[in-house]
Amino acid sequence: MTPSKRHRDIFRLLQRDGTITVAELASKLGVSLETVRRDLKPLAGNGSVVKMHGAVGLPSVAGEAPFEKRMRENSEAKKTIAAAVAATIRDGDSIMMDTGTTTSFLARELLSRRRLTVVTNSSDIARTLATVNDNRVYMAGGELRSDNGAAFGTTAIEFASRFSVTHAIISAGAVNARGVMDYDLEEAEFARMVLSRGKRAIVVTDSSKFGREGLVLVCGFAAITELATDKPPPSDIAEALDTAGIDLLLA
Repeated sequence: MTPSKRHRDIFRLLQRDGTITVAELASKLGVSLETVRRDLKPLAGNGSVVKMHGAVGLPSVAGEAPFEKRMRENSEAKKTIAAAVAATIRDGDSIMMDTGTTTSFLARELLSRRRLTVVTNSSDIARTLATVNDNRVYMAGGELRSDNGAAFGTTAIEFASRFSVTHAIISAGAVNARGVMDYDLEEAEFARMVLSRGKRAIVVTDSSKFGREGLVLVCGFAAITELATDKPPPSDIAEALDTAGIDLLLA
């Protein structure tokens, strides 16, 4: 297979899968890791692709993609993470969650629980858990965004600040050695408020987010108690988690 043919196949796989690890790319193309890295170097150099820690993506998906598309990306990993976190939540518990694909999957896993008290800014999470199993669901107010149906801004933050819950859970747009990051200022501000309201402060993220550089810092690792993911993080992140005394939940 010629380099130009591999380049076309790389773009085809990225358009289909969003982000993909370098190892997966080598396997799908039937070539060595060294060959893939050589192919990716000029593509990354001219901005055609974006390299992340052990993975690669198209520039259009390096940030936050539309919500429905993100629900399909790495969905099996997100479902596995959601199931692992749901297993730590009991009937009658109180939970605060921000909007995110992994937290939306978590809401679906929590349909087997009863008498939950749920606080969220996500209309998807609210719809999933309201009016079933004797749950009480509180939805933060404000203008709902068209892409994810979530409320943000000072009204939503003020509403969330009134509650204290057992489990405060946020999803992450990016995780690196600095901490948890996002691509949107208002989403980061709401997520920061969520983490401050729980006895447990949990970040749920699939491993594709490791090593990414978000636009806004949500918090350093000192602000969380646990990180739930599907694969061990790279060494720099693992060291930062260990230094901060964060529990790692591997689904």
